[in-house]
Amino acid sequence: MRRVGIAALKAAAIVTVLATTAACGSDSGEGGGSAEGELQKVTVGIIPIVDVAPIYLGDEQGFFEERGIDLTLEAGQGGAAIVPGVMSGQFQFGFSNVTSLMLARGEGLPLKIVAPGNSSTGKEGEDFSAVVVAGDSDIQSAKDLSGKTVAVNTLNNIGDTTVRESIRKDGGNPDDVQFVELAFPDMPAAVASGNVDAAWVVEPFVAISEDQGHRVVAWNLVDTAPELMIAGYFTSEELIDSDPELVESFVDAITESLEYAEAHPDEARAIVQTYTEIDDELIEKVTLPKWPTEVNEESTQKLADLAEQDGLVKEPVDVAALLP
Repeated sequence: MRRVGIAALKAAAIVTVLATTAACGSDSGEGGGSAEGELQKVTVGIIPIVDVAPIYLGDEQGFFEERGIDLTLEAGQGGAAIVPGVMSGQFQFGFSNVTSLMLARGEGLPLKIVAPGNSSTGKEGEDFSAVVVAGDSDIQSAKDLSGKTVAVNTLNNIGDTTVRESIRKDGGNPDDVQFVELAFPDMPAAVASGNVDAAWVVEPFVAISEDQGHRVVAWNLVDTAPELMIAGYFTSEELIDSDPELVESFVDAITESLEYAEAHPDEARAIVQTYTEIDDELIEKVTLPKWPTEVNEESTQKLADLAEQDGLVKEPVDVAALLP
């Protein structure tokens, strides 16, 4: 793993980028620094889930303002909406899972991860992601998912590949699974009703599922790689090239935010309740992810290998082009 360095960001920047990206970057008036003493307005596209608690904490603690950033957090439905927002200049930075960013990069979008977002705890039985089944299901472990229907939040993405890896490691057939797309909030009910045989859920839906009597049959992120980096904060190569000082300031601020959240889990739980509807009783049952400060190259490569193996991409992913 390695810490993001601005010199590396500069070296990685590509001069030729999408014309629309360059146009929006110049029209926004937010690139190229700000007048002395003024805060530079920065909008970050995020998903309002437990994973992004650090950036809310960092904003509250003043880590961004200290570095001259006037931060606005804008919620999106997912990475699919946030990526084009970053590429168009609507957002200066965004939060998305690593596989989504790989797929976007494979389609020719010039973007890079500049800081980690969150990772698996690496602990079976104590992770924020799991595959659950009904309490009376005959599915006992990952290999039994072969021939079954499994709900994921997005087809052909990180859910598919990590669930398949759990099945593969447990001796089942990872190709003999029918994935169906459901929103995370709908998954516990779908499992209870039998509409799906299993579901890949993340917190708080792991805790909700267990409260409803569902059983965990696989810790898919743990099975995939030690402390798998799930998501990252990213930006366009145009911004890296045109305003490296802003990128450096953002990276420094989010790094301090990640460190703070990791060291203050009670404050992380409390801040989650300011932008979600998780109540006091449930938030105490939620398993928090880890918030590392270094990009995990090894686990990113593993996700790239699985994306190729499971047919999400036609050609090998150039991980070096995606990372800082």
